[in-house]
Amino acid sequence: MDAVCAKVEAANKLEDPLEAFPVFKKYDRNGLNVAIECKRVSGLEPTTLEWAFELTKANMQTLYEQSEWGWKEREKREELRDDRAWYLIARESGAGPVAFSHFRFDVECGDEVLYCYEVQLESRVRRRGLGKFLLQILQLVANSTQMKKVMLTVFKHNHGAYQFFREALHALATCRGRATRAGGAGAAERGECDGFRRHVRLLPGPGRLGARPPRGLQEGRVTPPSGPPTAGTTQQWDHPPQGPPGAPDRDTHTPRPLLPPMGPSRPPPLPNKSR
Repeated sequence: MDAVCAKVEAANKLEDPLEAFPVFKKYDRNGLNVAIECKRVSGLEPTTLEWAFELTKANMQTLYEQSEWGWKEREKREELRDDRAWYLIARESGAGPVAFSHFRFDVECGDEVLYCYEVQLESRVRRRGLGKFLLQILQLVANSTQMKKVMLTVFKHNHGAYQFFREALHALATCRGRATRAGGAGAAERGECDGFRRHVRLLPGPGRLGARPPRGLQEGRVTPPSGPPTAGTTQQWDHPPQGPPGAPDRDTHTPRPLLPPMGPSRPPPLPNKSR
């Protein structure tokens, strides 16, 4: 565990995780021309943090309200401003920020991980490859800082975001996924390839209120689920559902949203009686 914590500590001491990769500091495709910077929360202007909160609220409030946790404005503000937070900020020349990712270097289930809390885009810049590009940057940062996983969380009822993350991760590598139960909170789907894992955690949606995730999830103190995986849950990611936006997916036969908001990337904080 000392070696794991040392890697997380070393990653958090970096001034700019993208300094060695200047080519990833610019996205000039599909009619977009944005500059991308990677900063600690302490290096962001208050106006940028307020913009990030308002964008998250606009994209996610309804989805939170449809879940068992509900939308908690104060807690979301505190999460975005936490001292451990890192940000990728995409800025359009002369137009201010248009997208961001909030992530942290952390310990989860005994592993050093890059945990993606949010990937949020303004509606006018979606479906142009920028969201996938931000995920590729997170993958690059995780590899360069020797993190074992990139992790994120998606509501079960946010079908568009889940499809986006599934296809984005499939584009990075062809993986096999295995769904397991974690504390009754919902399925956790892992993909493994070349020793590097991408983990998508699903949260209960409307009408499917499972138990809350195990206490300590945010601090990375969760005990891994015991017992074998649920029978019949193996999935092959080699061929995800295809088709144009709005067309039915093969496995669900439901329309895919045109502009799905991303996130939340991690469950809301849990009450801690010791504090």
